Amino acid sequence: MTLPVSIAVDAMGGDYGPRVTVPAAFNCLPTHSELRLIFIGDQVAIQAALPANACDYQTRYQIVHSPSVVAMDEAPSSALRNKKDSSMAVALTLVKEGKASACVSAGNTGALMALGRFLLGTPEGINRPAFITEVPTLNGHCHVLDLGANLDCTPQQLQQFAVMGSIVSRAVDGCAKPRVALLNVGHEAMKGNEQVRETAGLLSAESELNYIGFVEGGDIFFDRADVIVCDGFVGNVALKTSEGLASMAGELLKQALQQNLFTRFIGLLARPTFKKLSEQISPANRNGASLLGLKGIVIKSHGNADERSFAQALTRAVREIETNVPQLINDSLVKQ
Repeated sequence: MTLPVSIAVDAMGGDYGPRVTVPAAFNCLPTHSELRLIFIGDQVAIQAALPANACDYQTRYQIVHSPSVVAMDEAPSSALRNKKDSSMAVALTLVKEGKASACVSAGNTGALMALGRFLLGTPEGINRPAFITEVPTLNGHCHVLDLGANLDCTPQQLQQFAVMGSIVSRAVDGCAKPRVALLNVGHEAMKGNEQVRETAGLLSAESELNYIGFVEGGDIFFDRADVIVCDGFVGNVALKTSEGLASMAGELLKQALQQNLFTRFIGLLARPTFKKLSEQISPANRNGASLLGLKGIVIKSHGNADERSFAQALTRAVREIETNVPQLINDSLVKQ
């Protein structure tokens, strides 16, 4: 970054609130010298969570008090009606007013989606925002969307997701012609439901997209595509299934290496390799889903994120600020 940028942190969001969000955000300051933090939430709770070295960064953070919090199980409609003074809503308002360059929250996903649409709005040509994140692959990662913002999607909305995902891949990864694919139950043209088949026709007609056809669930992790599009129901199930499988594999490996002295010795020798593998596939190292299709940058962290994981969501926000993803999406829509 070359210019100072501010991130509005919903300090009260997530399962752990300020005791994770505040120190995690401070951990990002040494590596991002132009970053400024705005913590929104209960002032007393935030001050109590400040790290010992907070005085070293007095000019790089501020606290904005908000009297209410959106509960993790609260209905989005309730958050819209009754929680306009919540930490989440205030953080989004700061983005709307240009006082913050991005909002990061580990709070209620549905409420973040609803408040984001209400307060920031969507550019002309985008019906619904979508969650996108990086999924590890054999030689890097791919981007998958939607991951739960829209459980039911029209083919036209999936087409919009594909366009936005392609823009992100070009901007964030520097990929000149991202390979865009539709997640389906098979590779053949006749496979899939009506929604997927109709979407395939729309994407094939998009001259600006490098559409390569269908991929199956197993293809996600083997570099078959750079952007994979699906509705939020399928995407959320696929993401959480892959995260659960990675966790189970890690646990089974630990159990296998603890069986006897010989396996423990093998485990000791292989520890550097296992550590590298864990870093590659750990969800914590890729935490942070971007809510694409809003007039502002909004990053959703896992609700149960620890400090290291929440810091990754902030890093994602910094990257999108640097590349100005919302403006790139808007410019692309204007050209169409």
